[in-house]
Parts: sequence; C-alpha cells; structure tokens
Amino acid sequence: MDLLSVSSGALYTAFILYLIATLFFGAAVRDKRTDKKLHTTSEKIGITLTMIGLVGQIIYFITRWIVSGHAPVSNMFEFMTFLGMCMIFAFIIIYFYYRLSFLGLFALPITMIIIAYASMFPTDVAPLVPSLQSHWLYIHVTTVALGQGILFISFVAGLMYLIKEIDQTVKSKKTIWLEVVIYILVVFIGFIGITSAFNMMNYNAAFEYPSGGNTITTEYRLPAVAGPNEGTLVTEGVMNPWFETPGWLQGEDAGRKFNTVIWSLITGTILYGVVRLIIRKRIGAAIQPLFRNLKADLLDEVGYRSVTIGFPVFTLGGLIFAAIWAQIAWGRFWGWDPKEVWALVTWFFYAAYLHLRLSRGWHGEKSAWLAVVGFGIIMFNLIVVNLVLAGLHSYA
Repeated sequence: MDLLSVSSGALYTAFILYLIATLFFGAAVRDKRTDKKLHTTSEKIGITLTMIGLVGQIIYFITRWIVSGHAPVSNMFEFMTFLGMCMIFAFIIIYFYYRLSFLGLFALPITMIIIAYASMFPTDVAPLVPSLQSHWLYIHVTTVALGQGILFISFVAGLMYLIKEIDQTVKSKKTIWLEVVIYILVVFIGFIGITSAFNMMNYNAAFEYPSGGNTITTEYRLPAVAGPNEGTLVTEGVMNPWFETPGWLQGEDAGRKFNTVIWSLITGTILYGVVRLIIRKRIGAAIQPLFRNLKADLLDEVGYRSVTIGFPVFTLGGLIFAAIWAQIAWGRFWGWDPKEVWALVTWFFYAAYLHLRLSRGWHGEKSAWLAVVGFGIIMFNLIVVNLVLAGLHSYA
C-alpha cells in the first residue's frame, strides 16, 4: 500500500470516528438527566474516539506531506481538511476546560461537513506553483486555519445559545433567521448525502471546455444540471446538462463546483422539507428541549473566550504574516485581492465583536448572533470568494 492510500484511509477513518463519537456525545446528553454513570461513560468514549480521530488526521497530514514534499495546505482540498483538524483540536481543548459534551454534539458534525466539503475539490497531489514555494506557506496558512478553527468554537457556542434562549413559541425575525442558519447546515448535510450516493455508484461524466486557448477536460461526479461554460459532454449514456454555467463564474472547474452547489441546494431543501413534515415544527424548536439544563452563561463565556484567543491568532496569520508573504511574493504588502479584502472584513468584524462586548455590553444573545455571523463571513470567504471571484489566490 502506497503512502497516498494510507493518507486517504487515515482521513476517511477520522471522519468515521467523528461520526461515531457524535453518537456517543448524543447518548451522553440524553443520559445526563437519567443515568449519571452511563452519561460519564458515553462522554469518555466520545472524547476518546475524537482524539483518536485527530490522530488519524495528523497521520493523513504527515503522510500527504511526505508524498507531496511540502505541507499539505496548498489547495482548497488540503486547506479545508487542515481547517477541520484545527476545529477538532480547538474543540478538544475547550472540552477538557469546560467539560461540555453538548459542544461535541454540534462541533463534530459541523467539522465533518467541512471535511466532506473538501472532497468537492481535486484531491490530487500536485507540485507547488512558484508563488507558493516559500516557508511562509506553512506559517501563513496554518496560522490562519488555526485562528479560524478556534473562532469556529465561538460559532458553535453562539448557535447553541440562540437555540436555547430564543422563544420558539412565537414566530419572529429571530426564529426565522435562526432557522435560516439551521437550513444552511442541512444543505451541507444534503451535499454529503448526494455526493456520497453518486460516489458509491461510481458516477462519472467528462466534459471538455475551452480555457485560455487550451481545451480542458473536467470530470463531473454528479449528473450535470449545469455544464461547463461552452463545454461539450464527452461521456455517453449520462444526463445532458440543463444549462451552461454562467461565464462570470471564474476559476478552475467552476462549472463542476457550481453544479455541486445546485445539487446541494436541491438535496438539502428536500431533506429540510422532509424533516419539517415529520416533526411538524421548526427544527430549532424541536431540538430546544435538549438544551433545557444547559447554562446559557457558560455558552456565552465559551463563545467569548474562543474569540479572544482566535482573533489574535487570525490577526497574526491572516493579516501580518499574509502581508509579509505578499511583499516577498508580489512586491507589495496589500493589493485589494478579493481574498485580502475579505480577510480584512473578517478582521474588522471580530474587532467590532470585541469592542461591542467590552465597551457596549453586548453579552448573551447579541454576542451569540455576532459569533454566528462572524463565522458565516469566514465561510463566505472560503466558499463564495473561491467559487465566484478570481484573484491572486485563485490557485487555492
């Protein structure tokens, strides 16, 4: 067995372990009120499996590094999987400090969604482009991912706070927006389901399309609702695309990515609708009783502490180290590249979070909403900016 297979197997094993650990954390939450001993046992098994899963991700990281000859953080697949590793690491640290099994019930599934999202991008090991051949690759990218992984915990704590505290007995703007956040998470679950199903069926459709004077071949792993712009279907016996991807969507494999987004929205919306039909109420209202014995002040503290740690780390990696590397690679500290702009937007938002909390007393619900929106900005940068906007970071 070659090292690349070991790397892929380690990542897959970690994913499965996180899934099983989530079930044990769920059992721990269920048993907390009825059987303290069983609760403790489930909690211990859950965190143990999580740590073993983290070891699996570390093995994936090291073996892929050996195969590629560089730190595996140079493209979107590698970055998103490394971000997932940082999320798990941050969760484990917070867990041992606060002993919150509830956190695992939310943190692990969302991390699994992030890792699954990485599979949307090419997984091939490729040599570094010239602009990435620098030790600043490791310093800048890993620090950014670690900062975002810590800020992710503030999102989880904020979301849990909102589900617990918002009055679900009446329909309001708060319940609607909270349900929108939950719907987006369900869409990502739909993405995992639909991509896994077609991967098991070994579905493949090849397209050729013009790019920069060359003819590029791309492979779709989902039936083509949206084909490549000016693309031609090569594979026979598969579904023809309904329409072409708009030309303003930039970047390599924009059509395939856009098609995956469409399928995720379709599957996620159907899944959300089925769940709503079964439970006959908002999902937030259905899971709110699980949080009855959870202390809102503790969730608020977890969210705040995560930002106070994650924000300086993100500042270091996303602005300071990034500016140094930009000067070395491109001869300027700042250039209004889309990635740079959204990194600055993210920085200003979390700076505003800390300012409003410390000087204006925005604790509790307001703070929780800010944490949720803040991580939404991070994900917008990782998903939408990479899919729609072309720039110097387009290789990622």
